[in-house]
Amino acid sequence: MTAPVPGVSAVVFDWGGTLTPFHSLDLLDLWRAAAEVYAPDRVDDVAEALASAERAWWTDAVTSGRSGTTADVIARASAAAGLDLDPGLHDRALAAHLEAWTPHTLADPQAAPLLRALRDRGLRIGLLSNTHWPRDWHERWLDRDGLRELIDARVYTSDLAHLKPHPEAFRAVLAALGRGRDDGTPLAPEAAVFVGDRPIDDISGAKALGMRTVLLPASDVPPGPVEPDATAERLADVLAVIDGWR
Repeated sequence: MTAPVPGVSAVVFDWGGTLTPFHSLDLLDLWRAAAEVYAPDRVDDVAEALASAERAWWTDAVTSGRSGTTADVIARASAAAGLDLDPGLHDRALAAHLEAWTPHTLADPQAAPLLRALRDRGLRIGLLSNTHWPRDWHERWLDRDGLRELIDARVYTSDLAHLKPHPEAFRAVLAALGRGRDDGTPLAPEAAVFVGDRPIDDISGAKALGMRTVLLPASDVPPGPVEPDATAERLADVLAVIDGWR
């Protein structure tokens, strides 16, 4: 094992846009799969209602900091468009929607080698993702890509009351990382590094709590008035950043 990094006990990663590359997609098309389950005779109308509800849900979530689930998005679509979506079809419709997403969730090929190298340095690995999707789908995708066993603590905001950049989201992953230690206490923010592609959600939220930060810039992500502690042009470059702090 490589010598541990002094003062750093863990590295926490964002998921979409960080461990998994960003994809520019037609969200309306992805919701069509769910609409075909809910209302095969009104696919276009229902798909548009679902896509509009998701956009509105994210806008409200970012503004308020409150998290939620895909069921909330679907309920919002039903109410806004006067749709009568059979709740008994929810699991099938959600599965169809997320199956449509699945080809676009593949991990960056650099992810697994990076996580192994960090673990070889004695570091624990965390994941904190802003999402309304269920935990079991994220876990399925991580398993497929060989990442789940490499991540000690995996936190999804669909299980929380708040999204990043709210401090409670970051505290949740620090607490989960602490549960794997001998004393079980939450990991101190200053002992953790956060790696993400969003200046506001990831970098500003982590820095506000006292974590060190690494930005993985993405052209499709708006800039923010915050300076990361380091920048990595590629995911694999995170290792050199961490080693530079030894």
